[in-house]
Amino acid sequence: MADEEGTGAPKKIRSKWIFLNHLDSFVGRYVGKYLSNSVVGSSLEELNDDEEQNEEETESAKSVPPPQGTYRVVGTLSNPEDKKPDFAFETFSFETRDELFNYLLDCDIIIYNITEAAQQIDEASWVVSALHSDLENFESPKIFILLSTIMTWAQTKPVDPEDPEAAFTEDDYRKRKCHPNFKDHLSLEKLVIKFGKTKKRKFSTYVVASGVIYGMDESVFHLFFKEAWHGLNPTIPCFGDGKNVVPTIHVNDLAGILQNIMEHKPKTYYILALDESKHTLKELVKAISKLGPGKIQHVPQEDALLYSELTQSDYDHLLVNLTMEAFFIKENFNIRWVAEAGIVENIQNLFQEFKQSRGLVPLKIAIFGPPAVGKSSVAEKLAKHYKLHHIKIKDVITEAIADLELRSSQPEAEAAEESEEEEAAGADGEDPQELLDQVRENMEQSGGRLDDTYVTRFMKKKLLSMPCQNQGFILDGFPKTYLQTKIIFAAQEEEEEEESGMNKVPQYDKAITPEYIFALEAPDEFLKQRVLNLPESDVVGTHYTQERFLRYLAHYREQNAEDETLLNYFDEIEIHPVHIDVSQDNDAENTPVVQDIIQVVGKPKNYGPTPEELKELQRKEADERLAKEAAEQAEKERKEAEEAAEKLARWEEWNKRLEEVKKQEQEFLEAHSIPLRNYLMQNVMPTLTQGLIECCKIRPEDPVDFLAEYLFKNNPQIE
Repeated sequence: MADEEGTGAPKKIRSKWIFLNHLDSFVGRYVGKYLSNSVVGSSLEELNDDEEQNEEETESAKSVPPPQGTYRVVGTLSNPEDKKPDFAFETFSFETRDELFNYLLDCDIIIYNITEAAQQIDEASWVVSALHSDLENFESPKIFILLSTIMTWAQTKPVDPEDPEAAFTEDDYRKRKCHPNFKDHLSLEKLVIKFGKTKKRKFSTYVVASGVIYGMDESVFHLFFKEAWHGLNPTIPCFGDGKNVVPTIHVNDLAGILQNIMEHKPKTYYILALDESKHTLKELVKAISKLGPGKIQHVPQEDALLYSELTQSDYDHLLVNLTMEAFFIKENFNIRWVAEAGIVENIQNLFQEFKQSRGLVPLKIAIFGPPAVGKSSVAEKLAKHYKLHHIKIKDVITEAIADLELRSSQPEAEAAEESEEEEAAGADGEDPQELLDQVRENMEQSGGRLDDTYVTRFMKKKLLSMPCQNQGFILDGFPKTYLQTKIIFAAQEEEEEEESGMNKVPQYDKAITPEYIFALEAPDEFLKQRVLNLPESDVVGTHYTQERFLRYLAHYREQNAEDETLLNYFDEIEIHPVHIDVSQDNDAENTPVVQDIIQVVGKPKNYGPTPEELKELQRKEADERLAKEAAEQAEKERKEAEEAAEKLARWEEWNKRLEEVKKQEQEFLEAHSIPLRNYLMQNVMPTLTQGLIECCKIRPEDPVDFLAEYLFKNNPQIE
């Protein structure tokens, strides 16, 4: 990590090396990316222009050279096998802490984030201790920043007992009392502050107590964003009464605060990283819910533990109740705020960040064609494949009337609240009962049909609903005419432009206009034959009866014989329809048609698994693999045990048989030895015994020869 010299530059321009642990975590990704795009000293550019800066800060600013060089972010990964992030200059893995220490000696700034992985506390404690012990050998000054959490304040007693809502500031940090689950965080904070009080010129230490971090693809608040975006439930859960105040900070603003600390090198050791908001959990969840249904439901706090996405740390952060003011950063730092006012005031920008970071692009498709061409079956398959909302005009009208009936029957308080929400969202705020009466009257006068005025209004409202805006939709056979199409999709400013007489491409509402238009086509005879082949059960009560079908088909051909068809409108706005002849593949399921459309549209652009979910999926797969391996090992051991038991049984049986054979042999030998023994005792042993006795008495030089001669002479068999 040597200094770098710019080409043609009069002096060396040195890059600052920043170490950040777990670059693949939520905070690591965005803080690292922010710092890697920052220029060294850029937060000091406006500092000297501020007349209100005190002398200490002015001297500090003058001692720092003008912006030169860049930050190079290096660090570790929570999973060493992960790919190196694009913003990282390099990543590092180590087997021993000595390797880590030697690596850190080459870094100018060391940032340890303990907000996401409590397992990093022990490592961070060792690092700051080791660096402090070796500071005499530093070649250049170093800065150690501990990124901690406001949970170390969770049990702090109010500053003013008579005013429980009085805000805590950095000056109160010595009084802080931590949440029971964050005692190790507090101990490390105290250690870091202690080490920073000796030889600060060589080794500066800071503790940054961060509020609940939000922004981009979200972390702690991700559950609420995801629930709202999917819109599967009519309400978003709010844990408890939601009256607790949750301090927050945008992840990019947090990165800006870290940059200011590195460059300003303040004399204070403890810094709060918070935005200006003092929102309650209810206010936060309510704002996030506008990404979806716009409504919340209070549930018991314990229900939060039922959500697998929420960790214990997330649960603790969401239920914290602290009113805090970050005076120091507002008075002393030069921060280019992303969300200084907090989540509620910047919610629309946060929605855009969330969608962009997650790659959530709504997919809008429209399918048109004559009756019986297969629009609904194709739309249904595509909606399932792309996870989109299948929009049929009959369902839209039924849903709109049911919604009007529900709103008309609501109590006045709820109706007033909902009316305020609709007005805030840009709705017309018309009385639902009055509109319902108009719709019913219109349907009675038109024999059950509804005028285009209401139909297009309901359709436009449906397409502007958050579920359709989030995931996207597939329009199934509606609109049917050029006029209907223009009323629904044309921009409001188009009339003014038409009056100006300018020959331009007509303006259209990009939020609801389909980006893919597919026109399914087939000859009349093909369509008639397809209807004739339908089962009787599928025809009864539908427009596929012979008389109604022929009337519908004739009406469709008549409408599309004119110069101004709905397809012409899309050509005018340069969204050109794709024509597909379904008669080329006589498949009742329209599988080839669906495949052709998928090939044109491409891959799904829907909600993918989060990094956390991917890790959880990988963990489950690993657990399943380990469980399978354990089961296989257990089965192997069972078989080996059975084989060993069987072998032992065979061995015991063999030994038993061997003993039996030996016993039989012994008995056999004994049985055959008795006559022989009797013979010897009677004919041999008396003479032999007497001879041995004589041999012992005489002790001849050759006892064997003496014994042989004695037996020959005294043999009783010879007379």
